[in-house]
Amino acid sequence: MKKLPISENPLKSRDDLMQALRQILQPLKDLYSKEKSRLEIGHTSACYPSGISGMEGFARVLWGLVPYLAGGGEYDEFVNIYLEGLKNGTNPESGGYWGQIGPYDQRMVEMAALGLMLSLCPDKFWDPLSDKEKQNLYNWLDQINHHDMPKTNWLFFRVLVNLGFRKINMPYNDEAVKFAMDYIDKFYLGDGWYFDGYEKQIDYYIPFAMHFYGLIYAKLAESFDYDRCQKYKERAYEFAKDFKCWFSKDGSALPFGRSQTYRFAQSAFWAALAFADVEALPWGEIKGLLLRNLRWWFSQPIFDRDGVLTIGYAYPNLIMAEGYNSPTSPYWALKSFLVLALLEEHPFWQAEEAPLSTPEKSVQKHARMIIERTKDSEQIQAFVSGQHSHEHAHADAKYEKFVYSNKFGFSVPKGNLNLKQGAYDNMLAVSLCDGRYRARYGCLDYKVFDDYTYSLWEPFRGVSVKSYIVPFCPWHVRIHIIDTQYEIDTAEGGFAIATEYNKKPMSYKKVKAEGPVAICEQEWGVSAICDVFGARKAEIIWPESNTNVLFSRSVLPTLTKRLEKGVHKLVCTVLGDTSKDREEHLDNPPEVIVGEDKVTIYYFDKVVNITL
Repeated sequence: MKKLPISENPLKSRDDLMQALRQILQPLKDLYSKEKSRLEIGHTSACYPSGISGMEGFARVLWGLVPYLAGGGEYDEFVNIYLEGLKNGTNPESGGYWGQIGPYDQRMVEMAALGLMLSLCPDKFWDPLSDKEKQNLYNWLDQINHHDMPKTNWLFFRVLVNLGFRKINMPYNDEAVKFAMDYIDKFYLGDGWYFDGYEKQIDYYIPFAMHFYGLIYAKLAESFDYDRCQKYKERAYEFAKDFKCWFSKDGSALPFGRSQTYRFAQSAFWAALAFADVEALPWGEIKGLLLRNLRWWFSQPIFDRDGVLTIGYAYPNLIMAEGYNSPTSPYWALKSFLVLALLEEHPFWQAEEAPLSTPEKSVQKHARMIIERTKDSEQIQAFVSGQHSHEHAHADAKYEKFVYSNKFGFSVPKGNLNLKQGAYDNMLAVSLCDGRYRARYGCLDYKVFDDYTYSLWEPFRGVSVKSYIVPFCPWHVRIHIIDTQYEIDTAEGGFAIATEYNKKPMSYKKVKAEGPVAICEQEWGVSAICDVFGARKAEIIWPESNTNVLFSRSVLPTLTKRLEKGVHKLVCTVLGDTSKDREEHLDNPPEVIVGEDKVTIYYFDKVVNITL
């Protein structure tokens, strides 16, 4: 397949980024409905009707188009499309009308982009309207002040709409805004961290929603709500030092949690810092974090042959999607283009791009994880305990694996009938000897220590597991104490590794399982798992295609064993390495000494003692 122009964009300058926005939008120009109020690009469905999906696409493009225009960009072709779409979408007599909303309505999400539009570009999208058209637009958006919504980041949508009303001198609802912002404060955990309505679920919605909207408010509301704006800036300042640890030197970031199809929204936080003039890190470092992430994403096959964004992560993939991912949902990623609202003179654009500067280890207890990275800063490994998502597709795979990596990704199941369908990388999967497996989903207890994580969980009633995960990146050690009232099958996967990389096929000679050791060693990396007691059987599992978020075909080293009723101790060492030193690392695993109630682990000059 021929390369798309955006993959050749160097993304070094403001002009490059403006060109990138045009390169993303231009393939969409003929895909709007005849009334121009809906973007119609696919035939798959979300949990809301296709008409709402079309409205979603119309609105999400504005996250990029509005900053582009606010920063002085010219794009008359799209301005005309959007003026016509706004007129029809908000006119009850038009066939393109977006309709009356109800409680918990998806259209509230999309109203936020229209609120930003009124705040930043009233000259483009408000002033040209007739009085009746203005009233229609106002009336349609004002619905958000009169319906219940989830008590999550959605509360910010009401805030942004009313900010837009204030800008255009239309009635705004101060009471509704104050309620929303006071409620959002209940989500604040400290040290810059929020949760998004659900305290056990800490993910990218903190940077690309809670902080993103807060920083927009901090920029636009400073003249009349100074104290709150300063508070939002201070929280973002604190958050930056932790969040930068989610990024690699090569620009990739940690795949973790739901909404991975929003892709380069990963770096929207850095754009929002610049927009709000918050130098939480040196401007050159903020610039590098944003631009390297965009470069990495635009080198991945995330667009179709026509240049339209697809559902998926590093390639098109419906298996990993959530129920709220429509064909137009991925355009939420355009939030990272907020930085285009800044003129060339801004210190963000004037700064020289600086390399990533992060510690090799970051204990992030609000995020319930320990993040370590290899010495070359290319691979990030996040060791997680206590995260839990209560309702989203593949929630156990997206939040509750023992470790996540930017180089090995994570896998979601295609089914639960066997290990091939389950794709249980970096999980301990348990079955009641019927071929149907369950992994960790919900912790009865958890702790994140400075040197290891702990969790107590139950895959089934009558089966409890205590798991201790000890990082020594790129190695880690896993210790499980299993108390079972039944005979069970266990399968413990290491890192899934690609069977093809940059179109290069794998070497099958280096995929082997001998005794208690399974190794998949390729030109681009190595994945290995070894049972310390030598009691488990090593196997190579070939998961179903399209289960891993980074690569469409993978292979998975795994340890298996059937356990009788009683108490059992399982201990293994696990390696996931893509560095040039991987051969040396493979030859030097951690030394694990297991006692009755204590485990001591030695790895070069590091010693970790765990009392069981």
